[in-house]
Amino acid sequence: MTAVSSSSNQLISIQPDELRFLFELEKQTYCDLKVANTTEHHVAFKVKTTSPKKYFVRPNTGVIQPWDSCVIRVTLQAQREFPPDMQCKDKFLLQSAVVAAHTDVDELPQDTFTKDTGKAIEEMKLRVVYTTASSTEANSEVTTQDLDKNPALQQLRNERDTAVRQTQQLQQELDFLRRRRNRQSDPGFSFKFAVIIGVIGILIGLLLNLSLSSSPVDVPPIADGVASSVTEGISTVVGDGVASSLSDGVTSSVADGSASPLSEGVASN
Repeated sequence: MTAVSSSSNQLISIQPDELRFLFELEKQTYCDLKVANTTEHHVAFKVKTTSPKKYFVRPNTGVIQPWDSCVIRVTLQAQREFPPDMQCKDKFLLQSAVVAAHTDVDELPQDTFTKDTGKAIEEMKLRVVYTTASSTEANSEVTTQDLDKNPALQQLRNERDTAVRQTQQLQQELDFLRRRRNRQSDPGFSFKFAVIIGVIGILIGLLLNLSLSSSPVDVPPIADGVASSVTEGISTVVGDGVASSLSDGVTSSVADGSASPLSEGVASN
């Protein structure tokens, strides 16, 4: 039922146009009303009901600035028994009137909402409707069935499901590409180890060639110097642990291989 106004030019608008309460025994329930000032004037309002002991209204009186709004909460007190046939005969009346600018709610004259003063007072009546949880669920089921029968809505649902599946597939492909890129950016230990072994092999081969092509002469200082240089180079590539394990072999090989060319050079001179 739509709210009834005594004037064609409404000062305020109310949403919703009726008070609906989810009725439960021995439990409070409430309904909110949004009251909006649709004029360029300051408008005062007052809420009245036929059952003041049954309902709690806050605020029940107020002043709304031009083009502004406020929310009125109507609370139904806990009831001990169901009304006959869940029908409610309670009524609410919302009165409104134009007041002077910057008027405070505590400063409203007592005759603000008195019709005998000749002021223009607008009245809007609201009815009360009780609902139950079962009726609310039934209405939602009917609405769902109606939506399922609508071809346009069904098509929208199918498109939504397709979009969700495509999004999930793209996400999986993106994760796969990320993992693949991470593997390519990190070649791993095997490549590094192969390079190190290759360098060591070349050094050992050179040392063996020198040792086989020359006669052994003891030149400890030169051998130690070459061995130290080789050891430092290997330490840079493979670390101190591998360098120390190879230092003795390299020292002996360098000593044997490098003595002969040095001795021959000294003899010829």
